[in-house]
Amino acid sequence: MNRVLVTGGAGTIGAAVVRRLLADPAYEVRVSDQREAPQWMREGCEVHCGDLRELAEARTATKGCTHVIHLAAIVGGIGNFHKLPHTLTEVNNALYNAVVRAALDLDVQRFVYVSSSMVFERATEYPTTEEHIHDTPIPASAYGFSKLTGEVYVRAAHDEHGFPYTICRPFNAYGPGEMPEDEPGIAHMVPDVIKKCLALPEGAPLPIFGDGTQTRTLTHIDDIADGIVAAMSSDAGLHEDFNISAGDELTVAEIARIIWEVCGRDPEAFALEHLPTYPVDVVRRWPSVEKAERLLGWKARIGVRDGIARTADWLRTVVAA
Repeated sequence: MNRVLVTGGAGTIGAAVVRRLLADPAYEVRVSDQREAPQWMREGCEVHCGDLRELAEARTATKGCTHVIHLAAIVGGIGNFHKLPHTLTEVNNALYNAVVRAALDLDVQRFVYVSSSMVFERATEYPTTEEHIHDTPIPASAYGFSKLTGEVYVRAAHDEHGFPYTICRPFNAYGPGEMPEDEPGIAHMVPDVIKKCLALPEGAPLPIFGDGTQTRTLTHIDDIADGIVAAMSSDAGLHEDFNISAGDELTVAEIARIIWEVCGRDPEAFALEHLPTYPVDVVRRWPSVEKAERLLGWKARIGVRDGIARTADWLRTVVAA
């Protein structure tokens, strides 16, 4: 029996990964997260609550596990990257030190590092292939640099110790589970804009950051979870990196319009208010998904309008409660 440790398993993507693993009888699941795990997770998994920055805790969490999916990190929206640059680099690097070392010491069969599309924040190739990581300028944001650092960690562990790794880069994750914050930009775009749409007075424009021409490739968390598990379980995924993403490039303005309509707003009344954006606001994000299809036989299946509708329905329920 394979036992999979999911670090950060109580987070939005982490919970989707745990659900995906629990649906497959080939896996037992252990979750490590300092946040309280929901009841369904406590019933279906082992739960570890220690601080994974401490090597002893990382070893405790990893012991007896054949696979590790490392999601634990400080993440968030564009505002969070600018608000907490030192905190996220300090915490994320401490996690790499302990979690990778524990996996090495305990001889896990596969270590899946969940990176980020932000490693490509200064990409010049579109659609952006995995190979472009070798030519992309170093990320300007502390978050992008921190996630790239994790990729360097696992590759270095392989080069020196034969560490069995796979790198997955989710693109623009969204879906039920992530709550919007009081301050715009701290959470990701989709929950933020849904919250605004649901509360906006009639006739008011919808606020977004920037001019709306920036592009994103929204990928539902259930697709991301399926892609991560596919990469982990495939022999073809060993020592490879994958863009885990949908393939449709949309402008921020187009995404805002979809959210507007899904929230029941009059399409004819759609209007935007353009707020000043942040120093690092990626202009274009459009990955190649060919490698994951070719090597893993995996591709995203949930359309943007359907996925946003599911997310809005969930958020309405949570807010009503």
